[in-house]
This record gives sequence, structure tokens and C-alpha cells, in this order.
Amino acid sequence: DNANYLWIQLFYSSLNDKGRAGFVMANSASDARSSEQELRQKLIDARAVDVMVAVGPNMFYTVTLPCTLWFLDKGKAKSKRADTVLFIDARHIYRQVDRAHRDWTPAQIGFIANLVRLYRGEALDLTQGGKETEAKLKEVFGTKPKYADVPGLCKAATLSEIEAQGWSLNPGRYVGVAPGEDVSDE
Repeated sequence: DNANYLWIQLFYSSLNDKGRAGFVMANSASDARSSEQELRQKLIDARAVDVMVAVGPNMFYTVTLPCTLWFLDKGKAKSKRADTVLFIDARHIYRQVDRAHRDWTPAQIGFIANLVRLYRGEALDLTQGGKETEAKLKEVFGTKPKYADVPGLCKAATLSEIEAQGWSLNPGRYVGVAPGEDVSDE
């Protein structure tokens, strides 16, 4: 009964056993109730939800609202991370283009992509952002970057933590606030 979940089901059902999909969704899809909650729970129980990224407002020219990037991975069910979902709060990562528009620099894209690679246990790829990306990864994750939860940025939440949050896939519920950061109404 919700068009967002029609699209989500279409993406999921189109994947093969090792298929991955990434798409943009309205924030409301991350923790909507009723039938949407039931469908979200089934996706989580199937171990298909891999990464959720909260994106701030004004990242798209036609939509000013914040959104969430969803990444599904059917192959995750047979991996070490089967019982976790990576949540990233990227609302504070952006470059202000003009008064009404934001985007990500190549280094910011590289940082977020490599954060996911660290979580997945994959090799880093510094194609996007090069030395700037590498420097930021070392600043956040140490000289030999290895994934770790970082308050205000990322958390690998367990399925039991997600169940305790009513099957919400809203990154803000898990990531928390960085030390010294103000809590917003968002």
C-alpha cells in the first residue's frame, strides 16, 4: 500500500543470489509503520539490507528534503556480516555549492565508499579523492584503517539492535551523536 515499498520490492526481487542494488528513498521509508514495517522486517531477516546512508537536504536539484541511500546485497547472507547492517550518517558530509544546493566532493565520495569497503573487509580504492580520501580514512580509522563504529558517523548494528528499534532503518537511531556535536531536531 506504499509506492516506496513497491520500488524496494522490485529492486530486491530483481537481484540474483549475489546481486547488489543501491537506490535513493525518502527518509519516511526507513521507519514507516504498518505493512511497510512488516516488509522491512522481512528484508532485514533475509539478510539483504547491507548499508543505509542518511543524506542531508539540498543534495538534489529537484528535491530539497533529506533522503536515505539504501544498499541491498543478497550475497551478504553468506558472509561474516550477515547479522549486521551498516548505518552511516552522512548528513554533515557535503560541500555547499550555492545557497540552495549541496554535493559531495570526490574525496567525500571516496571516504564514504571506503568506509563501506572497510566494513565489508574489502581492499581500499583511492580512485575517488586520492590522498585526501586516504588522509581522512587515517584520521578517522587510524594509520592502518580498519572498520570501527564511530559515534556520529557509523555503526554496524546487529539484528537484535534493529529489532529493538522496531525494525527501523533510520541511521540516526543507531549512529548517535559525535562527542561535542549539537543534537538537531532532524
